[in-house]
Amino acid sequence: MAMILPKLPPDGFQVAFRRNLPVSRYNRSPNQPRLPVMTIHTLFATCPRGLETILAQELAAQGCTHIAPTDGGVSCQGSLEAAYRANLHSRTASRILLQLAKQPYRSEDDIYRAAKSIRWEDWFHAGQTFKIKVEGKRARVKSLDFTALKIKDGLCDRFRSSQGQRPSVDKANPHIRIHAFISEQHAAVFIDTSGEALFKRGYRQNTGVAPLRENLAAGLLLLAGYNGSQPFQDPFCGSGTLPIEAALIATRRAPGLNRRFGFEQLANFDAGLWQRLRQEAQAAVLPQAPAPIAGSDTDRRLIQTAAVNACEAQVAGHIVFQVADVRDTRPNGENGILLANPPYGVRLEEIHTLHALYPQLGSWLKQHYPGWLCGLLTADRDLPKLMRLSPKRKIPLYNGNLDCRLFLLDMVRGSHRTSKAE
Repeated sequence: MAMILPKLPPDGFQVAFRRNLPVSRYNRSPNQPRLPVMTIHTLFATCPRGLETILAQELAAQGCTHIAPTDGGVSCQGSLEAAYRANLHSRTASRILLQLAKQPYRSEDDIYRAAKSIRWEDWFHAGQTFKIKVEGKRARVKSLDFTALKIKDGLCDRFRSSQGQRPSVDKANPHIRIHAFISEQHAAVFIDTSGEALFKRGYRQNTGVAPLRENLAAGLLLLAGYNGSQPFQDPFCGSGTLPIEAALIATRRAPGLNRRFGFEQLANFDAGLWQRLRQEAQAAVLPQAPAPIAGSDTDRRLIQTAAVNACEAQVAGHIVFQVADVRDTRPNGENGILLANPPYGVRLEEIHTLHALYPQLGSWLKQHYPGWLCGLLTADRDLPKLMRLSPKRKIPLYNGNLDCRLFLLDMVRGSHRTSKAE
């Protein structure tokens, strides 16, 4: 009978990864058991703050259960197949972590014993390398670095006693990433199934000065209700992240089709299952986006970069990029969605220049985009007021560490107002 594990601590956390090599380089011991792929595990999916509800919906669609959104992520339960699916299909997750242990602690020695009790040999080989990352909130330990050393000692001592040898640490490019989160009362240990952070789709070769991460861009689209059936435009497209993510959504292309994952390193990796899931995802891709998608920017070099990135994402044929001033941009259809991350000022003179531009942008939207839903992600809380527009919804989001708002506006010609039907 599958074992149901307890929920994760209510704290989201995010760490950085590098791409790993496939586990097929190593030979499985003939006596080493393979964990059943349908065993139920406790999972934790991290995401940009503000996208937890969207991520919860995605995890449910991939077969996860007991879903509980928290700050910065979503805890849930699911099989290894559900973890594979979540990595392949989730557009908003940053990574999928699988819990190996969680227990109360009084000191670092308790955490050492918890790490030593984990059957690490079921998950990876002594010939592979690993790295441990520890984060905490109100943790009652000497230091997080010292706690990471205690977990490393527990892991290595386990390998020595069970295998007669221990794996090596590689801080630059490890095969296995291990994470621990220490709260005030509990210590939880996870193994990463994603490898590189999931916002790294594998298509972005170059970026602009301040590019949106791919999973945040996808989250903005989903929060705005974009499903590919509406015309889409981004008049501040930069290196093209929003139009490319829109094209991936419109053509039903799984965001993970062009990359490798951490679970391919694990000893219990089911290559046959993974091949089937990839084939199913590839077969689901639509040959043509149902509605037009466009991106524009005043910087010709950024538009060239956007075109290259779209080719790498295999969606170049679904997007029209052009060099254009935002005020010269016109709708590419009716009742579409315009979504943008307009520039915001840091220095005082930049702020004054932008504040003079915003009223013109408001007039441009009202004149040319009646019937459209317009979404603007910005750290400037005064943007709607300066554009003389009233948003129907304000959604708090974080672009990295920057506290932002996604303002959603229904455009009506002449002025912004709500119809009786609405």
